[in-house]
Amino acid sequence: MYKVFLYPLIIAVLVHLIKMLIDITKKRFSWSHLWGYGGMPSSHAALVASLATAVYLYEGVSVAFGIAVVFALVIIRDALGLRSYLSEHSRILNKLIKDLPDEEEYKYPHLEERIAHTSFQLFVGAILGIVITFLLF
Repeated sequence: MYKVFLYPLIIAVLVHLIKMLIDITKKRFSWSHLWGYGGMPSSHAALVASLATAVYLYEGVSVAFGIAVVFALVIIRDALGLRSYLSEHSRILNKLIKDLPDEEEYKYPHLEERIAHTSFQLFVGAILGIVITFLLF
């Protein structure tokens, strides 16, 4: 039973490390990305896809599996939808703040713009979560 809880956490960390390696190879690594959002692949999608897969492998088609799938869909939809709007708003606000006079600009913090995921980043994260869970189980 521990596999249902442990494997998704291990996979999320593993996928996050993959994301960091991709950032390093593309020369865009930043320590702020360590705990940040966005990027390729999605560790959130990997975690929830792994959780749903682990529940399926442990219990089969059940109420718990249904709940895990709905939970995964909500998390993935949020990463694609709501966080896309937040990213766009952050970009616009940062531009507006940059156009302020210097004495006003410092009053406002720089907002994180890398918040959302693309559909492809979410897809790759979910596939990694599912495949690695099958391999570990």
